[in-house]
Amino acid sequence: MTPSRVRHGVVAMALTLAILAYVQRVAISQAAGPISADLGLSKTEMGLVFGAFGLSYALFEIPMGLVGDRLGVKKILSRLVLAWSFFTALTGAAWNLASMWVIRFLFGAGEAGCFPNLTRMLSQWLPRGERVKAQALMWAATRWGGAATPPLVLLAINTVGWRWAFVLFGLLGAGWVAWFSRAFHERPADHPGVNDAERDLLAQSQALVAHAPESWLKLLLRPQALLLCLQYFCWSYVWYFFVTWLPTFLGEVHGQSAAGMAGLSVLPLLMGGLGSLTAGLLPLWVPRRLVAITSFTAVAVLMALVPQAGNAWVAIGLLAAAAFMGDMLVPISWNQCVELGQGYTATMGAAMNMFANFSGFLAPVVGGMLLESSGNDWTPMLWLMAGVAGLGGLSWIVMGAAATAPAEG
Repeated sequence: MTPSRVRHGVVAMALTLAILAYVQRVAISQAAGPISADLGLSKTEMGLVFGAFGLSYALFEIPMGLVGDRLGVKKILSRLVLAWSFFTALTGAAWNLASMWVIRFLFGAGEAGCFPNLTRMLSQWLPRGERVKAQALMWAATRWGGAATPPLVLLAINTVGWRWAFVLFGLLGAGWVAWFSRAFHERPADHPGVNDAERDLLAQSQALVAHAPESWLKLLLRPQALLLCLQYFCWSYVWYFFVTWLPTFLGEVHGQSAAGMAGLSVLPLLMGGLGSLTAGLLPLWVPRRLVAITSFTAVAVLMALVPQAGNAWVAIGLLAAAAFMGDMLVPISWNQCVELGQGYTATMGAAMNMFANFSGFLAPVVGGMLLESSGNDWTPMLWLMAGVAGLGGLSWIVMGAAATAPAEG
């Protein structure tokens, strides 16, 4: 009997939500100019607004992962998507720094459970051989969704203004929840469209996510888990530049117009998506540890060269190459969460993403402070990111073979 393909529909739901989450998240970077003008925000204050999302996202990661592991994906995601979409829409109602910071903080708290629980969703609905490819495709979709966001946000701002643009983006979340609530089943065995062959195909995956040999806290304190979190912090520190300060950098350093900033900002996210896909398609004999070390080394070199770029095209070329190499780390890292976490897959993913989003808080805030203290010199910010990437490569060097075994495809 040929297995049915209900699991492919689950992948489609995951991809759609991943894209939606990134569209709602990245929108604020393109709207930074009109928001700063309307609310009278300095660069340091705008950095605080950017960082509010990363701070709350980090703080709420582990609680949301634990809830997802205990209650199930359907219950947690339905509630979270509605909550963060509400705060996306409410962003348009902000009237000063404090209100904007609080709204973005609450938005980040809602999105905190998204990717840990999507990882659990894919791990219980896909056989092991399809899991890494699905992770690669999902993260490519997030980057491409982010790449489509700058021109989409610019169009929305020019049509209805930045306030109503956020309302429109928030409404998209309610539509996804309506689809998900009707179509998703927590267990493949409960779905009427799953035949016996597909049910047997997914039996091992069900056993994996049901197996929890140790407490979640003991798991997270293992050296391999801590190093996995550290390296993801390092890549995220660099990556947040692409979705926060990049448009401003292109405008101030290379004289790009609003349309030019939107167009060029797309390229690193497009290349990042290709990097994720490339990692997912690598043959199994390629050591993932070597891929990670090579990726971090390349990112460090490329980011160090960006201040020397003579024009916008050279700068964006270097940044796009850094995004490609760095995003090769993403599906490798998330699949490692499944291998290490098993029954605590969402919790392990949440811990890793928590570290990533502490950097999401630090990177834009520190960047804004460096710009003001250096007289708007972008070199210290970019060189700091190069150094952090070097630390990420070092963490993979010492992580050890048990945490870096090639994922099965």
